[in-house]
Amino acid sequence: MTSIITPDICDAHPDVRALDPIFVNFGGVDAFCGPIRTVKCFEDNSLVKQAVSEPGEGAVLVVDAGGSLRCAMLGDMLAEQAADNGWSGVVMYGCVRDVDVLAGIELGVQALGCHPRKSEKRGEGQRDIPLTFAGATITPGEWLYADNNGILIAESQLPL
Repeated sequence: MTSIITPDICDAHPDVRALDPIFVNFGGVDAFCGPIRTVKCFEDNSLVKQAVSEPGEGAVLVVDAGGSLRCAMLGDMLAEQAADNGWSGVVMYGCVRDVDVLAGIELGVQALGCHPRKSEKRGEGQRDIPLTFAGATITPGEWLYADNNGILIAESQLPL
């Protein structure tokens, strides 16, 4: 895979959108990219669990968890499942947990922070819809590029 360096991508493609710099890298893969698939949910990770159980085919799961800092929406078991099913990464507008284990999983994971409490499981939320957070609207099918410098959104795959 071509190395992903978001400052170089910004220089070469000034039309990319950058998410606000509020995310922390927790995964075992620092730089990742892929087509976007989305989940919108709040303190209920049922649809996150459903998504990572499906073939990822190199996609990035972008989750709008409402920015909640009251529970984790992804932990080691779901991250392992995502990695095993071919997901490139997960961007969580919310929290994750099991961070020491996440750091050893071959998956890109960026989130607002970590929290030890698990989420509810009520089966609530929506999938494959446009999301708006961190200063950008993110649409399924667009491409996400992430590294330790930040997260970028492009309308389509970029030549790197």
